[in-house]
Amino acid sequence: MSSAGVSLKAGIDAKSKKRIELGYRGQQRIWMIVRMAILTAMVIFALFPVVWIVSASFNPKQSMVSQTLIPQGVENAEQLLRNYNTLLNTPRYPFWRWVANSVFIAAVTSFGTVMLCALSAYSFSRFRFWGRSNLLVFLLLVQVFPNILAVVAIYLILQQIGTHIPFIGLNTAGGLILVYLGGAMGVNIWLMKGFFDTVPRDIDESALVDGANHWQTYWLLIFPLVRPILVVVGILAFVGTFNEFALARVILRDNESWTLMVGLYTNFVSNNFGQNWGIYAAGSVLGSLPTLIIYLLLQDQIVGGLTQGAVKG
Repeated sequence: MSSAGVSLKAGIDAKSKKRIELGYRGQQRIWMIVRMAILTAMVIFALFPVVWIVSASFNPKQSMVSQTLIPQGVENAEQLLRNYNTLLNTPRYPFWRWVANSVFIAAVTSFGTVMLCALSAYSFSRFRFWGRSNLLVFLLLVQVFPNILAVVAIYLILQQIGTHIPFIGLNTAGGLILVYLGGAMGVNIWLMKGFFDTVPRDIDESALVDGANHWQTYWLLIFPLVRPILVVVGILAFVGTFNEFALARVILRDNESWTLMVGLYTNFVSNNFGQNWGIYAAGSVLGSLPTLIIYLLLQDQIVGGLTQGAVKG
């Protein structure tokens, strides 16, 4: 082939390569635009209810029918904050007492869930005893049925226990915490057991050779190694308990002992349906702050625990 033919072929190959390159870049740009559009739509879809509730909390009209994204008829700051002033300054609405009850119950429940589930998961992971497999399957099957199905039995049990041990009976935080702890055991034990199984048994054997007993091995060596999953379980238990409504509504009967969800619903939705939606929205916005603060402070721990658990299997 002549040098002219070689040059022509090289030019054609270069043009084809450049055309392919441009086409590939164009496809990449198109896919990037599509992904960004989908991501933007998902973010808007997720944040729109939050924005709507925040807007409703500043709306002086106690109605959701005429609610607009930007509150109408607001002439000054007093009208803008009317719902918050009513919620926080009305004696029959002990809002901060509801928040304190919710935080206390959620904190104690999450701490108890972490400690009890960690001990149980360590036992299932490290020890071999009669009925171990059957008990694990039983725990899994129990979680198939929601706690609300047993609400009548729970009510009667707490009523009977309250006659002998008043602080864990009906209308008490202790009774509600006891119910929450029982409901949180199953799935969290399975979750923690999978994480405990990833810790090498050589650590246990080395500790026993050095003279440590099972409790020292668990508390001083194994427990610090599984901290990521402990943080995840604790946070999930806290958020789930803080937002729980059905069982708290049945067990707690007094306005002073109500949790935040029960207090808001009973005072602003159940008794005055359609009349106090603005105050209800204001309480929802303020009530979301503890959960938001926890997620912001511990987001690294949450991501770390979930990803490590996924990688370790």
